[in-house]
Amino acid sequence: MLHPQTAFLFDLDGTLVDSVYQHVLAWREALESEGIELSIWRIHRKIGMSGGLFTNMLLRETGLQLDPERIERLQRRHVAAYSRRAAEIRPLPGARELLASLTAAAIPWAIATSGRMETARPALETLDVDFDRVPIITRDQVKYAKPDPDLFLAAADRLDVGSEATSVVGDSVWDMLAARRGRFLGIGVLSGGYGLEELERSGADRVYEDPADLLKHLDEVGGRR
Repeated sequence: MLHPQTAFLFDLDGTLVDSVYQHVLAWREALESEGIELSIWRIHRKIGMSGGLFTNMLLRETGLQLDPERIERLQRRHVAAYSRRAAEIRPLPGARELLASLTAAAIPWAIATSGRMETARPALETLDVDFDRVPIITRDQVKYAKPDPDLFLAAADRLDVGSEATSVVGDSVWDMLAARRGRFLGIGVLSGGYGLEELERSGADRVYEDPADLLKHLDEVGGRR
């Protein structure tokens, strides 16, 4: 009996690249430009979810009424503030090596991010990703972002793999919730700032420090040649 093909679907920010706090600071700048005060830790807790849910969070935690024009302006200002910080972004330890090892072992992999290509491209470029060969799913391509599973389902479809042997690697509870809803194996990394217990409670079957640590233990999650 043939075993299903092992495959990996990666989140981007905080999972492969060290960019979570650039997003946090960019959102704070955008919010403050609109006169909205929100603690940095509260912003960090929502990084990785869809923009729509981020807006819902704002309504709950600030009691503000945000019209569509103001929401769009906030998103534009976040993009602009994040772009000014793009030069600070670096791959996380072991990220390039992990992706290269999977490629060398002929193990399919793809990247699925809640960010739009406009903000994701600079981070992807630090990883030397071949845009013509690697499936990259961004917020632009799906109806709903995390914690809905649409991004990961679309990435699996592009790889032509099933969920039974496919692992989602992510740094946030939103990644793990989306993985569980898509019936994928959830693998957490601590490099985005979430704790071990939080990731496990959200559905992570295994948790590693960062991509380098995952690479050392790749055989534990089916990453064999």
